[in-house]
Amino acid sequence: MKPSYPKLIFAAIAGLYFLSIAYDPMQGSLLDIVDLPIHETGHLIFRIFGEFMGIAGGSLFQVILPAVFVGYFVYQSSMYSASIVLFWVGQSLLNVFVYAGDAVKGQLVLTSGLTGSEGGFHDWNYLLDATGLLNSTDTVAGVIRFFGTVVIIAALAGAVYYSWPRNSDESYSHNRRFEWDR
Repeated sequence: MKPSYPKLIFAAIAGLYFLSIAYDPMQGSLLDIVDLPIHETGHLIFRIFGEFMGIAGGSLFQVILPAVFVGYFVYQSSMYSASIVLFWVGQSLLNVFVYAGDAVKGQLVLTSGLTGSEGGFHDWNYLLDATGLLNSTDTVAGVIRFFGTVVIIAALAGAVYYSWPRNSDESYSHNRRFEWDR
């Protein structure tokens, strides 16, 4: 069985790109501009569950939404597509890592145009303070980064694996070739 070379090449390029983000999440990514409005929408959606969940909802929703797309592709048995979208889940977790890691320093410019140290409201400062984990910011952020990196590695492994046709795919392609040869 030969791999689908376009799929394999795309998986390799995407893998290199997302692994570079995992290596240095502070560089940001092309998906950051997509993550922000999803994050902000999460605040609105989760607001009905109270203040804490309304604030946590931004980071939660920016991870949940791409995970829903992964679930959709798994449901459709489109495992290669699920693996490719899983890169987005990992990237989104790394985006959350950056935000969580800034909870104490407050150096990121927030949607208010202010940094946390300038008095802008910082979700993760609030969340970690409310849970008594503000002094463990680096540990919490490190755990988020770890999971984001693991998800990206899993996405790469899945995308490469699913670049090869499955037995059912192979028999289907053989049948089609046979029909075309007639």
